[in-house]
Amino acid sequence: MAANNPPHTFRRSSGPPTSTQPSSSPARTRSGRTINQYLALAFGLAYLGAGVLGFLVTGFDNFFGRNTEEFLLGLEINPAHNVVHLVIGVLGLALWWTHSGARTYGAILFLAYAGAFVYGLFAVDNTDINFLSMNSADNWFHLGSALFGLVIAVLPARRR
Repeated sequence: MAANNPPHTFRRSSGPPTSTQPSSSPARTRSGRTINQYLALAFGLAYLGAGVLGFLVTGFDNFFGRNTEEFLLGLEINPAHNVVHLVIGVLGLALWWTHSGARTYGAILFLAYAGAFVYGLFAVDNTDINFLSMNSADNWFHLGSALFGLVIAVLPARRR
């Protein structure tokens, strides 16, 4: 029957694969996207939204203001802080399209927000260096963001 099936055509299998070897590809949803990708998208959208809403609170004046007393959900912000949120959000939207891009975004989040957390340990009570107008709540939120980025970056690819 090989004469009926030229070598360049493939027959569709009607059942599950017969191999018991797990696939090395990441776990994918029905759309073909991985959980890492959806987490990167959600985080990117959240930070993009925070950046836009932040400008509604702060406006564009006093760009590097310290101790602005302007808050978004309890987190102190200034326009420079809003720009950081916009950049993180845009990066998420740019990198979520592929699994490797989402993992790269997670690594960037981890490194950037771990650095922001360490910076905040010194900057929160020091108006001389607190050019992002951060408070203690910001600092803990940055630690959480760093850990979330780590999850996106290293979330294991489950095998089917």
